[in-house]
Amino acid sequence: MKADTVLLRLKDMSDPSRLEGMARYGISTDGALGVSLPQIRALAKLAGRDHQLALSLWDSGVHEAMIMASLVDETDRVTEAQMEKMVQEFSSWDLCDQCCSNLFSYTSMAWTKALDWSERDEEFQKRAGFALMAALAVHDKKAKDQEFLPFLKAVERESADGRNYVRKAVNWALRQVGKRNLHLNRLSVETAERIMAKGDKTSKWVAADALKELNSEVVQQRLKNREKK
Repeated sequence: MKADTVLLRLKDMSDPSRLEGMARYGISTDGALGVSLPQIRALAKLAGRDHQLALSLWDSGVHEAMIMASLVDETDRVTEAQMEKMVQEFSSWDLCDQCCSNLFSYTSMAWTKALDWSERDEEFQKRAGFALMAALAVHDKKAKDQEFLPFLKAVERESADGRNYVRKAVNWALRQVGKRNLHLNRLSVETAERIMAKGDKTSKWVAADALKELNSEVVQQRLKNREKK
């Protein structure tokens, strides 16, 4: 499928009345058409994997087309230069999270970039680092526990960043690592307790919200059941 065809189909599906709702949830509507994520996913499935199509869709500047680029790209053809270009052009939390979850987490550079981006100053680039950590905690089933230890150190280091899209991603990464297994749950709880002891408002929120979920009966029972299998 050609990029022009995809863009025409997205425009046909557009519903400008959705833009107000997107803005209400903090999603940038610059270049947005008002197409729902399920519709974008269905069109991406129809288009299939196509690296060149992904590059063209990204460069279109159309919000929904850029999300679709993360769904149709071929992970083994994604380059470091491409990832850097994309992360530097993030202007909305949903585009950041979709790219990290759909595409970046399946590349060979994912683990390195997660830590690298977590040290960046720019809000969405830093968010990308932690969103990528969260995605890896879910998607990389073969990863060893020790591979997540640098993630927990990064979470602890950045827990006081009060910017909304950063603090939520820091919290997200902490919770996802802590839900992998009982061992990482214990380490994540210990990390959250150290974060809580920092005493600043943002760190206390990051820690309290994570501890509420990680110590919950539902999560503890799920992890115990998983350990028995």
